[in-house]
Amino acid sequence: MSAPDPLARSPQATTVVFDLGGVLIDWDPRYLYRSLFAGDDVAMETFLATVCTPDWNRRQDAGRPWSEAVAELVAAHPQQRDLIVAYRERWAETLGDPIDPTVEVLAELRAAAVPLYALSNWSAETFPIARPRYPFLDWFDGIVLSGEVGAAKPDARIYEALLERYRLDPASLVFVDDVAENVAAAEALGLRSIRFTDAAALREELAGLGLLAEAVRPER
Repeated sequence: MSAPDPLARSPQATTVVFDLGGVLIDWDPRYLYRSLFAGDDVAMETFLATVCTPDWNRRQDAGRPWSEAVAELVAAHPQQRDLIVAYRERWAETLGDPIDPTVEVLAELRAAAVPLYALSNWSAETFPIARPRYPFLDWFDGIVLSGEVGAAKPDARIYEALLERYRLDPASLVFVDDVAENVAAAEALGLRSIRFTDAAALREELAGLGLLAEAVRPER
């Protein structure tokens, strides 16, 4: 006898929560710094690994003011001042295009009247720059940003902020994120979670949960 499917005993999934960067929006500081380093990828990667690092940026996502972050880094690396300042002043140039196949999945969910929320590690100072560029952000019933909460995924506080602000039942949610640690943190709080790899796989998983119709595969 096969083991019972735990999802079969769980409440029906009714609502989808999306991460933004890496799932719906292409973001990468390299879009800016490739021009500033004039094609010297080695120097660019060294700078992004040792000066304007992902950990440094993540602290802004968690609510640290950009003015404080830039001042601190300039004091530590005065010879790199212009490059550091550019991260904030030219931040719009780090934004890429929408990830269109995933936006199409989002549009299908919206057409099916599935409630939609976003939960993103994003600075509250820079999000207003991005918002008008991606009209699909207006499709969400609510958006929670780490910069507003003062805690970034995988910190449990940001997930709890989403649940409390919108009075959501974690058992009814499906959380979509491209980072394994963020998925694990959501699951620990009782959210079904999908590790995002591509839109086709996401669509298939959402269809399996009854949130989308099965994809029609072309005949060969």
